[in-house]
Amino acid sequence: NDTSFVEGGSILLDAENPGANYLWSTGATTQTITVDADGKYWVSVQLGESKGSDTITVQVQYKTIRVETDFGDFRIWLYHETPLHRSNFLTLADQGFYDSLLFHRVVYDFVIQGGDPEGTGYGGPGYEIPAEIIDTMHHRYGAVGAARQADFYNPERKSNGSQFYIVSDPDGQSNLDTLYTVFGFVFSGIHAVFSISQVEVDDNDRPVNDVFMKKLTIELFTRKELKDDFSFVIP
Repeated sequence: NDTSFVEGGSILLDAENPGANYLWSTGATTQTITVDADGKYWVSVQLGESKGSDTITVQVQYKTIRVETDFGDFRIWLYHETPLHRSNFLTLADQGFYDSLLFHRVVYDFVIQGGDPEGTGYGGPGYEIPAEIIDTMHHRYGAVGAARQADFYNPERKSNGSQFYIVSDPDGQSNLDTLYTVFGFVFSGIHAVFSISQVEVDDNDRPVNDVFMKKLTIELFTRKELKDDFSFVIP
């Protein structure tokens, strides 16, 4: 039967019929094979005078993040090219770290920022993440980047362990490129981000009325589901 597995893992395909001769599309001649990637895998089986074959479609279920807010929900794709930030964000989300935290900083036509457990802009989980700045990861509309201290205090441009920002300017913010680690982008629900960016703020760019990340959830989608449901093609 066609099947799937969560990314980072693998799945065992079993042609059954112990004692038969096998030939898989991978070239293997064993009863079972282990696969760790999307694809169609066929197997030919011969047992005595009996022959048969089958094709199995295997799909990877990719991890995404759903952010629930009073302005609507949005979903984030996390780049595999920034594994330290990706793993950290998934771990914190799975632990419920972000649930009920604020978007404590909102700058119109620029970014919305959150993830500080203190809600002041100075807090974090107690650690930093080494920079993973990649030239091709641009600050386009919906880009998710890691907040950090200024170069004067942080010449290595290490990221705060939990604070992140989302570009809310439809034209992007290319002036930030190569200065901060971009580790994801909003692939669905960008209207919610834009709506948050329009709220009234005080002189310190803090929303007059608190804007909460109500809950962050890890959601699994296959490549096909992402394309069919969200018109999103994995980069």
